[in-house]
Formats: sequence, structure tokens, C-alpha cells
Amino acid sequence: MSPTLEALPSHDLTPAREAAAQQGEFRPDSDPTEVIRWALAAHPDLVMPSAFNLNGVVLLDLAARAGYVGDVLFVDTGYHFPETLATRDALAARYPQMNFVTLNAGASPDDGQTPDTLYASDPDACCAVRKVAPLQNHLRAVNPSALLNARSREQTSDRADIPYVEDGGSRRKINPLAYWTRERLEAYAEAHDLPVNPLYHDGFLSVGCWPCTRAVKPGEDSRAGRWAGKGKTECGLWAGDNRL
Repeated sequence: MSPTLEALPSHDLTPAREAAAQQGEFRPDSDPTEVIRWALAAHPDLVMPSAFNLNGVVLLDLAARAGYVGDVLFVDTGYHFPETLATRDALAARYPQMNFVTLNAGASPDDGQTPDTLYASDPDACCAVRKVAPLQNHLRAVNPSALLNARSREQTSDRADIPYVEDGGSRRKINPLAYWTRERLEAYAEAHDLPVNPLYHDGFLSVGCWPCTRAVKPGEDSRAGRWAGKGKTECGLWAGDNRL
């Protein structure tokens, strides 16, 4: 059963859990707020990139309950669905204690950053310019020691083994939702009336840019609608030579 607002721990960790948490050691059933509180203590400069999908919306709420008041980084590629931008605005209004930062703000298909058909001919190159580069450039400037992100093991086979605390790449990644299933995420979002992207209920279980996102078919994993038919499952932020 998904945790309710009342069930989420609001007290300090027990001594045994605190000792484990100090080393970033958690159990598969550890509460995400426990992981987030550890991350806040270990990495006071923690920042959260988000595309405001179901996982991201749930993580924002859990992070708020754990005391996160830092930056929430969103990259405007110029190709986002209007529903995604509206979800961003709803979340920013709901969590005013956090600093919502839109990178590459004002981007559009005809802004000259890329040819307007690059997403079809070379989606890797399009992602590299419009999504990966703006976030990487910002992170190089602010240089946080860790990122709080919403990936989970169930999303794709490429993410099936991610731990709560992930070293490698340019900085540590904290994955509080690593073990949460889609059913648990949906139940939590419903229980707390979270502003989930309305496209989710139309089968867009993972929403990216409109030219490269379709609804998921029955039996597919939650990210199967991203770059379908392109032999691509990641934008480049979490995998590849330029991963975060």
C-alpha cells in the first residue's frame, strides 16, 4: 500500500537507520523521504532536474515533505506540449518554497538552435543541443555535488538496477524512487491530489517533446513512447558520454 501523508515519517531517523543513512545505505523498502533527508544532509547544494512526469511530480511532493527548498531545473526545448508547461506552472504555484528555474527559456522550433527537422533525422543531436547542453552548462556554472532525480527501476530495462545513491559521471545522483512501481506512484499522486500532466491519463506515461513522444501501448514499459522506432531510450542526460 502506498504511504499516506500521515504515514510519512516526520520525526528523526532511528539510531540504526541514521547510522546506515550516513553511509547512503538503504533497504528496498526505505521511505523516499529518508533518502531525501540523508541527501540534504550529505549534499546541502543538492539540485533537482525535472521534466514533471508522474515520477517527478511525486518526487517534488516527497521532497517538499522532507524539507527540500532548493532549485528545480526544467529545460525548455521549444518542443514541449502545452500541458507540460501548464504542469510546470501548477507545480511552481504549489511549492513556492522551491526555486523553479526554466533553462533555455523561450526556445521554439524556429529559434535557429537546430534545423527544424533535426528531431526526425538525428534525434540524438537534437536532444544534445536542446536538452542536454542547457542543463550541463547550468550545472557546470553552479557545480552542485549531487542531483536529486526521479528515475525508477521499473521505467526501462536500462534503469533496472539503479541504486538509491549512484556514483559515477560528473556528480552523485540520488534516486529516492528507485524501487517504487508505477502503481505506487499513481496511488500516491491520487491520494495527495497532485497536478499530474493530463497527458498521462491519455496513455503518455512518459512525456517528452511532442515530435518524439507517443502514447504507450498495453504491455509496454512506461518510456516506450519516447523516440519510438528510433532505437533510442534516453535523451543523453542519464546515459552516454555526456551523462550527468
